[in-house]
Amino acid sequence: MSINYADKATNEEIRIRFDNDVERFSNLDTGQATTIDAPLTMELCTEAAKYINPNAKNLLDIGCGGGNYTLKMLSKISNLNCTLNDLSMPMLERARARVSAQTNGEVTIIQDDMRNLDLPVYHFDIILAAATFHHLRDDADWESVFSKLYKTLKPGGSIWISDLIAHDAEPLNRLFQKRYSDYLDTLGGPEYRQKVLDYVAHEDTPRSVNYQMDLLKKVGFADVEILHKNSYFAAFGGIK
Repeated sequence: MSINYADKATNEEIRIRFDNDVERFSNLDTGQATTIDAPLTMELCTEAAKYINPNAKNLLDIGCGGGNYTLKMLSKISNLNCTLNDLSMPMLERARARVSAQTNGEVTIIQDDMRNLDLPVYHFDIILAAATFHHLRDDADWESVFSKLYKTLKPGGSIWISDLIAHDAEPLNRLFQKRYSDYLDTLGGPEYRQKVLDYVAHEDTPRSVNYQMDLLKKVGFADVEILHKNSYFAAFGGIK
């Protein structure tokens, strides 16, 4: 199925939506309500990072939002130096305030599209990327970002991704869209369901777990692992 990327939301449209939703995304009970198994995937990603990199010093959180994933990571490995990236400055300011209260490490914020990040090589021990890669568009976007993140990790470092996904077989896409629609109905009824599905259709271009696992291996990750998958969402990662 071909996608007309020109019809998708611009960075400016996405930034404005998140600028106006800081309170919801800074609350663990509401910020991830539309993500199936969000508490479990957050726990699994940060626990995997702790087991792989128990002596980590430097953390990068891509698309950090209000900082929820970094805060969870700090509850497992304290006093990390935290680099927080997001399109939305209000999100970054909230994340910086929340994260600074939980670490004695340095907290750095970067407001930019993840495609544009200029990152040092061999610097980070852990990268977290929650609900952000689905904004990447064509194959060149995906490979460029994954390659850049691989290079910025130290040898032995790890990346952990929790995100909306697609499926390679179109009948399964339809199956899991139906299941996700039913899930959204339980959260807020038909009007809420349609609101979420509309902005997913306008903003998001997710790829399958197979695609992303293959890409992690292609750019150099030695070991890749799926931590969890349920319907339209999955948690997985790679070790350099």
